[in-house]
Amino acid sequence: MKRLRAIRPLEWVFAYWRNISAPGLFVSSFVLLIALGTAGLMWLPGLYTGERLRFVDALFTITSATCVTGLSVVDTASYFTFWGQAWILLFIQLGGLGLVSLSSLIIGMLGRRLSLRSEMITAPPTELTATRDLRGVVIAVAKFTFAIEAVGALALWLAFARHVGPIRAVWPAIFHAVSAFCNAGFSTFTGNMTVFSGDPAVLIFVSLLIVIGGFGYLSSEELLRWWRARDQPGRRRLSTHTWAAAVTTLALLGAGFLLFLLFEWDGVLQDLAFVDKLVNAWFMSVTPRTAGFNSVPYEAVGNDTAYLTILLMVVGGSPGSTAGGIKTTAFAVLVALAFQRMRGRRNAVIHHRSIPDGTVERTVSLALLAFAVMTAAIFWLNFTETGNADVEQARASFLPLFFEVVSAFATAGLTMDETRWLTDLGKLTIVALMFVGRVGPLSFFAAISFRSRAAVRDVRPAREDLIVG
Repeated sequence: MKRLRAIRPLEWVFAYWRNISAPGLFVSSFVLLIALGTAGLMWLPGLYTGERLRFVDALFTITSATCVTGLSVVDTASYFTFWGQAWILLFIQLGGLGLVSLSSLIIGMLGRRLSLRSEMITAPPTELTATRDLRGVVIAVAKFTFAIEAVGALALWLAFARHVGPIRAVWPAIFHAVSAFCNAGFSTFTGNMTVFSGDPAVLIFVSLLIVIGGFGYLSSEELLRWWRARDQPGRRRLSTHTWAAAVTTLALLGAGFLLFLLFEWDGVLQDLAFVDKLVNAWFMSVTPRTAGFNSVPYEAVGNDTAYLTILLMVVGGSPGSTAGGIKTTAFAVLVALAFQRMRGRRNAVIHHRSIPDGTVERTVSLALLAFAVMTAAIFWLNFTETGNADVEQARASFLPLFFEVVSAFATAGLTMDETRWLTDLGKLTIVALMFVGRVGPLSFFAAISFRSRAAVRDVRPAREDLIVG
């Protein structure tokens, strides 16, 4: 009898993993990764230059690394030794590569007519995945990741060597190449990229890694093949997914660059040379795409710049990439739907193709869930962080807290110097936001939903209309 009781918990674990849904498996894998990273950061020797992090701070740091966010309660450059930085980088790579691989698997499996309740299925399979086996896709993703990171590390080594010498530039080059491609935002330099605001080469190299990492492998491959076949007769059209991701990315980067240049020409950019102003405005347009690096102090920017940054963080990068946010394709669907409704038409149309109703419904659900989660977090953080402050102090803290919430949920990693002042309750709130934002609100809520409800989820009550608008 005792033996049977000892075995039952193990049998329960095996039964759980056999019956777990795809979203549940996805969410659970991130929970396990964060738990392992936090335990290592707390107990492994030789990771700190001084005293160890407390549990809450260790959990915050590893969650930020695994969810490739970039928010940090301590200075990564001075608080951690080489081995501590390497431990953080390991979980940045695992979080970034793991997400890319799993996203590609899901897209490839969808190409084989497998349905998964996940936020990432808002991106339909590209034409390339129809003829690719899953193993080949994952191997190609890994090769692509390591190749881009290697080229980025070489370029950054050449740029950093001019500042710190060729030997000391090796580790920062590797660290920033991985951190930038994974859109993590962690830096081994105190002050992040602000120390290179006058070095266009560094900012351009880092921004290119961010853009490539935030666009995704499958879309990048399809776009490259489409471009190479531009002179061939009968060239295949770009899939709607890749077209929407590419056009939205270019539009947001271009608009952000021009607006940041306009807003901050006489602001945080005023002391820079003309070329440096252009490059820093470009960098400010790139980093809200969930990258987390900053070349200017965001606590010094104007309200218009802060709000524009918030909007760009909400959109984020593209599906199947290392980026967060609601994704460029979801934003494209919402814009297309609104545009068509203003013209009195029913269906959302992108790239001369109508978008399936199911995809539109998931996109609207995603946007509403994201809005609800961020709104609840803003109310909660204002209570925990400014509950005892007077009215003027509370109002002064509202924008930084609003900025912090969106940055965490979108896994952007930018901050108006608010992270290090959070209470433990506030830090745990940001941890939850980073986690939910990284796995996706649809995946998260699908993972925690009760299976008993699945049997009645498609039952439709009697229909009755109501007036809207």
